[in-house]
Amino acid sequence: MRTHLCGEVNEQLADQSVQLCGWVHRRRDLGGLIFIGLRDHAGVVQVVVEPDSAAFSGAEALRNEYCVRVSGQVRMRPESQWNESMATGKIEVVAENVELLNASAPMPLLMTDEDGEEVRLKYRYLDLRRPRMQRNLRTRARMYRAIRKSLDAKGFTEFDTPILTKATPEGARDYLVPSRIYAGQYFALPQSPQLFKQLLMMSGMDRYYQIARCFRDEDLRADRQPEFTQLDIEMAFVEERDVLDLAESMIREVFKDTLNADLPDPFPRVTWKDAMDRYGSDKPDLRIPMHLVSVDEHVAHIEFRVFSGPANEDGSRVAALRVPGGAELSRKQLDVYSEYAGRYGARGLAWIKVNDAAAGLEGLQSPVAKFLDEKAWQGLAAATEVETGDLLFFGAGEWLTVSTFMGQLLVKVGRDRGLAREGWQPLWVNEFPMFEWDEESGRHMAMHHPFTAPAQGDPEALLSNPGDALSKGYDLVLNGAEIGGGSVRIHNPEMQQAVFRLLGIGEEEAQQKFGFLLEALKYGCPPHGGIAFGLDRIAALMSGEESIRDVIAFPKTTTAQCLLTSAPSPVPEEQVAELHIRNISKED
Repeated sequence: MRTHLCGEVNEQLADQSVQLCGWVHRRRDLGGLIFIGLRDHAGVVQVVVEPDSAAFSGAEALRNEYCVRVSGQVRMRPESQWNESMATGKIEVVAENVELLNASAPMPLLMTDEDGEEVRLKYRYLDLRRPRMQRNLRTRARMYRAIRKSLDAKGFTEFDTPILTKATPEGARDYLVPSRIYAGQYFALPQSPQLFKQLLMMSGMDRYYQIARCFRDEDLRADRQPEFTQLDIEMAFVEERDVLDLAESMIREVFKDTLNADLPDPFPRVTWKDAMDRYGSDKPDLRIPMHLVSVDEHVAHIEFRVFSGPANEDGSRVAALRVPGGAELSRKQLDVYSEYAGRYGARGLAWIKVNDAAAGLEGLQSPVAKFLDEKAWQGLAAATEVETGDLLFFGAGEWLTVSTFMGQLLVKVGRDRGLAREGWQPLWVNEFPMFEWDEESGRHMAMHHPFTAPAQGDPEALLSNPGDALSKGYDLVLNGAEIGGGSVRIHNPEMQQAVFRLLGIGEEEAQQKFGFLLEALKYGCPPHGGIAFGLDRIAALMSGEESIRDVIAFPKTTTAQCLLTSAPSPVPEEQVAELHIRNISKED
């Protein structure tokens, strides 16, 4: 039906005949001439319908979003009419025939960014016609091709793993699928291919990857979907550095192939403890040129107990954040930041404006300046490298709490003041704690997942001191977003049983839920490790989008609904009965 795509018609085709198909992007009737912007996925081209053309009567009836076919001749526009912002801006197509393929009803949305998300998702097939959405999804497709190209060249094989599988606890609720054949029993949709990719390593497949659909029935946030896509990678006979080196190489190649973007080589690597100390986050945004400084030694001797108390206590800290030029902030703005830090656990937020760095204590403006002596201030000034016109924020208290709220403050202040630099800033974070203590349940929880290997190789050492245990887990962070995470896996049954015990999973429960894994570990399981990347999140970063919904063709809402198909929806009672289950109303 067509010889060219609309967005590919250029001056090289001048004086040639073309046949184009697409949608009426815009129509202007100037009385003697009709101009049509004809759009397909490749772009927009200007079509001119002259009054003496056989196509004129047909063109008069066209409206926006009508689907048409145009035959005509390409001609150069006068140079004064060139549109340099369009790839087709130097030419136009003089229509000889306009064929209506399908009319359009009045559009239920504006087809612009002004459309609300609800109407965009209800009429997603129309929303996807927009150039922005076309660009996003095609960027994602290029990313997929680049991933396969990179991993295939590195000796990996793409395998599929089951969608209908066994319910296992991996940190979120499973989507359950009742079995018609086995009454009262259920499949679960996979939260990840984790156990199957480990079994493939045990089978000798050596290097596996999969672009996998995953499902989690969890409370939703802006960057979460009940179904999502991740890239899973697993390798046998590897140590942590082997996985990091390979994954880093792949990500660098994918960004180059997809965006022609050069990522740093090598990526910086930092431990979880150092990341929390310096940035207050295990996913720091290195584009923001600020960091936290521990100043305990400089305030430990002063009488101000808000500082000296934590400075002299194990497990606590006093952290300072220098804000370049921040002395210009008003008291009202400082109060807003104090309230913001309070959302993340701050009981208060001290600050010092440095009006004159050379004047020592006399050059400071702050409610806490009176508690400092010259020794304390000189130490603080040297540690933070503060200058005239800067502002210092201080947080004091329990180490993790202070690190967290000061880290959140760092990001907010940095973004509010436009300090984030352009470009890509990746970072590996490793040596995570093996466990975190959950006060509500009164037991340890796995920081990554229960199949992550501890840094200690001895089960007894792990059982005797789980609180201080580090894991062989690692995350890849990009511009403040975690885009991937993985670990070296446990490859012997004794260590796996010890981890289950620490997580409160007894032998009977372990056999019931993970018996097939424990059995497989007995048969010469090789050392292995891997990583999974969140492809929705990476695609959003590549496309410059805030929400992953804008890089997913048919996403769910934040309440896990599909407005396009009205799912989830009721099904006939006889179909429910076949599954040996019954519906219970909310009143019941």
